[in-house]
Amino acid sequence: MVVTQENVAVNGNSSNSPQRMADVLRERIRAGELRAGERLPTQAELAEEFGVERGVVRQALRLLADDGLLSNVSKGSPPRIAEPAPASDEPQPTMVGLAPRLTDAFRAAHVRIDVVSHTSETLMVAVGEPVRLIHEGRLRPESIEFRVLLPSRTIHLAFPVLVAEGAEDAENADGGDPVHERWLQMRNAQAQVLRHNLQSVRHTHGIDVHVRFRALPFTPPMKLYLLNGREALLGYYLLARREEEWGTQTLDMYDALGSQSLLFSFAQQAGRRDQAFVEESQKWFDALWETITTDLTLS
Repeated sequence: MVVTQENVAVNGNSSNSPQRMADVLRERIRAGELRAGERLPTQAELAEEFGVERGVVRQALRLLADDGLLSNVSKGSPPRIAEPAPASDEPQPTMVGLAPRLTDAFRAAHVRIDVVSHTSETLMVAVGEPVRLIHEGRLRPESIEFRVLLPSRTIHLAFPVLVAEGAEDAENADGGDPVHERWLQMRNAQAQVLRHNLQSVRHTHGIDVHVRFRALPFTPPMKLYLLNGREALLGYYLLARREEEWGTQTLDMYDALGSQSLLFSFAQQAGRRDQAFVEESQKWFDALWETITTDLTLS
């Protein structure tokens, strides 16, 4: 057996649990080292590689089967890597669909999440699930990196805007526009909570965490989540007229409720079309991050 660096790390771990073994195999599947339709090594081979008893191997395989990553799980022959779910899966609202996708992304050893959005509201809520699982010891990434692009405080937002004033009359972003002030307070507060919750696992579990924000010079018409460079979730902001109490005022405005935006998933393993979409989306994000965006201060 060829002993790789990964094998050394696994075999040197005193807690060779089924969950740890399943996590390693899951990462190999996501990285394409184990491809859809291929057979897994035999239980004997896996037991030798990971330095565990066959009972541990069987438990790990059951965990992968429960996640839908294995097919043809039966006695007498190794299971196969399951085909990915079809790209036509029905999209879900962001508030429903984001948390499970983030949780799945947090199973990787090195988590990298890139986001373009109008605020951090739904992201802040969705991150609560994988963070909870880390505190419970059910997820154990080695590092977590978040890069988030949000609109700059200095631009004139396309939305939200007051209905009565319209876009032309609302061009006083720093001059007492109550809609802009409301959005800015929300943007900063939600981003601070997001950063605090992620950094909490650094202090309690020693995970290497980096959370960075940069400011966009435009209002994004959609939200984009890039998960470990392997999956892209895209949702469009749909505008509607609504009223909201803000201080002593009632704001009549055109706004978007991001939590209700449907998320469309594109996964690299789902075929060439999806793979190209994920790769081009990542290039687009990286270009924005490295060129026309600026440092964002949460104050």
